[in-house]
Amino acid sequence: MTLSIRRVVTGVDSTGTSIAHEDAPLPPVELAIMPGVQMFQVWGTEGPLSSPLSDPKPDNAVFFPGPGGTRFGLFRLPPEGSAEPDAEPGAEPHEPSADAATLESQVAEAEAKVPGLLGVFEPDAPGMHRTRSIDYVIVIEGDLWVELDNGTEIHLPPGTCVVQNGARHGWRNHGKVPATLAYVILDAQQPAQGH
Repeated sequence: MTLSIRRVVTGVDSTGTSIAHEDAPLPPVELAIMPGVQMFQVWGTEGPLSSPLSDPKPDNAVFFPGPGGTRFGLFRLPPEGSAEPDAEPGAEPHEPSADAATLESQVAEAEAKVPGLLGVFEPDAPGMHRTRSIDYVIVIEGDLWVELDNGTEIHLPPGTCVVQNGARHGWRNHGKVPATLAYVILDAQQPAQGH
């Protein structure tokens, strides 16, 4: 079952009056290469922030922000072994096709829908990735685990807040129901490599 997400965007008109620029449902982005995962790209900015904006528009051209940019969204993961976010416990997992043509098509679909997302994932460690960002995360539904180096996993029940400081990590759902996190991604400078 898809979450019902609504995006409300406020702004200021030419007279300085506060108005709603948008109040509409926000459909999820779903990818064949990540069965059961739903992404809601709520908002994005690039460069220095300014406010108020007379005609705000989201800048989500690529998944991760460029210099000075931000991203805000939700990520919903199905339980492990389930391709469907609301599959019944014990249901047979869906095995995605592994042929080269299918994989190439799935990668192309992902790059078209969420440019730059797949490029951060490690091919030999499913789900593991590192980004040049500081991410603020809150688990809002279900139970998640964040995997760090050396197989360390931290349980994240609903209400858990995570400050992700550029560490290599992967999100896991070892539970029995879908889990949803909300995130804000802030572009961050890479520290200089010292001796």
